Amino acid sequence: MKGKKINLKPSVIALASSLTMFVQAQATAATLQGEIKAPAANQLITGANVKIKELGLTTVSKRDGSFRFDNLKAGTYTLEINYIGAKPYTSQVEVSEEGVIHQEVMLEAEQEIENLIVRGQRAGQAGAINGQKNSKSIKSIVSADSIGQFPDQNASEALQRLPGMSIERDQGEGRFVGIRGIDPNLNNVTINGLNLPSPEGGVRSVALDVIPSQLIGSLEVSKSVTPDMDGDAIGGSIEVKSLSGFDRAEQSISFNAQVSQNQLRDELSPKLGLSFTDVYQVGADELAIATAVSWSKRKFGSDNVESNGDDEVEHRHYNITRERLGAAVNLDYRADFNNQYFLRSLYSEFSDEEFRLANTFVFDDETEIESGTKSRKETQTILSMTAGAEHIVDSWKIDWQLGYSKSTEDNPNALYYTLVAEELDISTDMQGPIPKVNQSEAVQDLSNYELDEISNESDHSQDKETSLKLDLTKSLEFDSVQAQLKFGAKYRQREKQTYAHINIYDDGFDNIDFVSAKNPHLEWSLGQFGPALDKAYLENLYRTHSTNLELNQLNSRVESEGSSFDISEDIFAAYIMTEINLDKLTLVAGVRYEKTDFATTGARVELIEDEENDNEEVVNTPWISDRSYAKWLPSINARYELTTKLIARAAYSQTLARPNFGDVAAVQVIESKTEFDDDSNTFETEREAEVGNPELKPYFSDNFDLSLEYYPGHIGVMSIGYFHKKISNFVIIANVANTPEWDGYDDVYQPINGEQATLNGVELSWVKSFDNGLIMSANATLTDSEAVTLLDEERFVTSLPNQSDTTANLMIGYETDDISLRLTSVYKSGNQEEIDGDMIRFEDSHTQYDFTAKYFINQRTHVYFNAINLNDEPMYHYFDSKINNAQYEVYGRTFELGFSWNSF
Repeated sequence: MKGKKINLKPSVIALASSLTMFVQAQATAATLQGEIKAPAANQLITGANVKIKELGLTTVSKRDGSFRFDNLKAGTYTLEINYIGAKPYTSQVEVSEEGVIHQEVMLEAEQEIENLIVRGQRAGQAGAINGQKNSKSIKSIVSADSIGQFPDQNASEALQRLPGMSIERDQGEGRFVGIRGIDPNLNNVTINGLNLPSPEGGVRSVALDVIPSQLIGSLEVSKSVTPDMDGDAIGGSIEVKSLSGFDRAEQSISFNAQVSQNQLRDELSPKLGLSFTDVYQVGADELAIATAVSWSKRKFGSDNVESNGDDEVEHRHYNITRERLGAAVNLDYRADFNNQYFLRSLYSEFSDEEFRLANTFVFDDETEIESGTKSRKETQTILSMTAGAEHIVDSWKIDWQLGYSKSTEDNPNALYYTLVAEELDISTDMQGPIPKVNQSEAVQDLSNYELDEISNESDHSQDKETSLKLDLTKSLEFDSVQAQLKFGAKYRQREKQTYAHINIYDDGFDNIDFVSAKNPHLEWSLGQFGPALDKAYLENLYRTHSTNLELNQLNSRVESEGSSFDISEDIFAAYIMTEINLDKLTLVAGVRYEKTDFATTGARVELIEDEENDNEEVVNTPWISDRSYAKWLPSINARYELTTKLIARAAYSQTLARPNFGDVAAVQVIESKTEFDDDSNTFETEREAEVGNPELKPYFSDNFDLSLEYYPGHIGVMSIGYFHKKISNFVIIANVANTPEWDGYDDVYQPINGEQATLNGVELSWVKSFDNGLIMSANATLTDSEAVTLLDEERFVTSLPNQSDTTANLMIGYETDDISLRLTSVYKSGNQEEIDGDMIRFEDSHTQYDFTAKYFINQRTHVYFNAINLNDEPMYHYFDSKINNAQYEVYGRTFELGFSWNSF
């Protein structure tokens, strides 16, 4: 809510106050620390397994290549380092009574192939595979090097290459990311450990297309969670890590420039990216800086045919300009060996300018054509800032973090026109993916149309979150068994606001010349379009005549007030967990507690049209609702090293997902009409409503995972995994008109908690780099789901919405010192999308092929060519049977030509 102050929980304040006491203490035990590099001496190795053989202590090198062991007794130890793609490393290390021993390690390539783990796809695969192998939980990773190997526009498209991942596309571009087919709203997304709010009004899901891929250091997808992670991750958790200056061993500069062309609209689009990292000595301290900026402006479009499956066909033509600006500035400061501080910032601005032409053909007793336009520019911004530190005090590690993030979406003055013509000669058989509409010449003549409505719509949404987190880790040893005890707390305060201001004009059109607005040059690839209108002419027409238009005040109020609400969430979490290392077995177990205080403010907006009493009015009744709920979330992750190449994993966890903001918002939109009925000779009242439900319970899920991973050597992995999810309180949209609360209403649609839903699946993955330069990877996820829903007030079992039975990826590549080639295929099987009236809407299967080629001029410079959607795959949705069109949309192929240079 506006003006609300942060009210930190007492337990968080108590934990935070203990930080000062710990930091003031002095470390006295012996410490072994080091840094791991690749052969070229400028690549730091992340994810290597580091072990002190005699003590059974293991750790994993961080993103800056560093590793550390504390509280060591004096003696001689064997240091072992293993990294897939490099030869095993072993050395003897002398440890004194106290102090710091520094060990710098240079790994050698496993094979005598130049740049084996330095450049190209092998480098990206090696880092990701090692990170996955040594993770304590079930995790998939995309490194920055891997992102650069594919023609992906943004973070969501980069993630689709991983097992179990799928994306929802908008205008052919990947936006929302699903994990194992679960609704993207049920995932958790963080940037540098900070929860990322959604800029869009009614949802929680974050469209990752607002994050340019050039700003990403790595992407990590956790499919099983540990207690120190946020509990709102039924699908899983996606962590976006941006660049750090310590990620590279020396100063680095990179630059890339690209131009692309969309075949459907024949437009050229530029793209630029620049990054810089360096480490500076400040006395005995180190200050690292990493900064990056990325900009692109893409012009493209789509052609579309939609229908209602019965008596309407709609033709749509889109012209779109999407502009992305992203920037990051990250600072890392190492005051001394035991105290490290960081400041992370990320800014992203994404604008989507769209001009849509639409002709809706209605085939009823009397034919009608509705010709409409939409002209709008929507801008989304994300600002994420987090500051924190890591302190080592004796056998304690203290991590704290303060975060602030804010997302906004602004859509000012979106302009809509609606023209109507009746009784023109049109016909269709409503058959096939692209139902043909036969049109007479009169359909193209705008003088046969009447201007029916103009609307000017502005909406704004804002989602911001402030958070405080504190983690304490204690190293323990029991009878030579190494363990860690970790506990901490996190407080999150979130505010979501959505406002709309809508003006609907339905009269005052007598002096408006819209006939001259016709655009005779429209190109549409799916047949005969119908009348087309000119964007600039319509915008000028509104500016000239807006003061003379007649405002429909009732409808304008209903649309505006029925789309506005405020929501606040205060979330307090605390956890305790332990990690136990028993030779080949590693256990991570614990419990997390999350308490949510929720409040929403909105309105009950009722449009009354009463002929009997000659009354038309809008009644706005404020509606405020609040509630609290809490949940204990236990979890356990087990990792067993059968051999050095064969890893078995098992996991159980409980997770939750809070309902979508639009579902729990305190908003009711009611239409009440009282009209004279000739048959009964009386006045009769019909009432319909669409209402939110602030009493919705959160989703809860029991999650089971089993997996087996085989690392055959060189750079490769084969894995198989099984997962099961049992989800309660699943949310469905139901007609609740017959319930006591809505007695006398004809239709009332409201989100309600359904019964249990289940999901079972198998993940298969294979990645392999061959000695001859051939690279191959393939993965597939096979799932089966059941959920209970309602159709015509009847209960029946169906699959989860948007749940594809099969998702798969295939990549075939070839690399030498001079060239790099990739052909990729992404497959997503059909799925049930939603229930639309008495029909079920399905999304058809989708297969897309992409190609990328690189030529390395030298070690630092290369040029590249990308071909996206080579097979010109359309998006197709249908009702009940594939012969019944719901939506058919084509985007064309996109070709990119680019240049990249780096200093390292």
